[in-house]
Amino acid sequence: MATEAMIGYQSVYRIHDGLDPGELINITPGEATADRVEVTHMNSPDRRREYISGMIDSGEASFEINWSPGNATDLLIRELFTSGDVRTHQIEFPNGVTVDYDATIIGFSKAVPIDDRMTATVTVAVSGAETWTAAA
Repeated sequence: MATEAMIGYQSVYRIHDGLDPGELINITPGEATADRVEVTHMNSPDRRREYISGMIDSGEASFEINWSPGNATDLLIRELFTSGDVRTHQIEFPNGVTVDYDATIIGFSKAVPIDDRMTATVTVAVSGAETWTAAA
């Protein structure tokens, strides 16, 4: 059986209404988690704690870019970070699958090494559910 593994080359990150950050280095999709709600009561079987699933938190996502201070991408990311605006974000994977989610920028971390490229990592807080499409 042939593998379905693929590399991330040619993946795309978009922030609708203004930004395709271009020189992407890395994308980390959100990591959803569900709360665990305790529902133990005086007659729980075998003196065991009982739980049900609670609310789902879609978590945080991030992308890393080659950073150029003052270019259009830098200016827009700083503007969105300062404003706190919620925008629709999209990741497109090499096989054509996309995931869309609403998010706000909550982190903009820059690195300026002496002997390597300057980079920035943008972290976003995902709000609500993700919408996934099928492979092309």
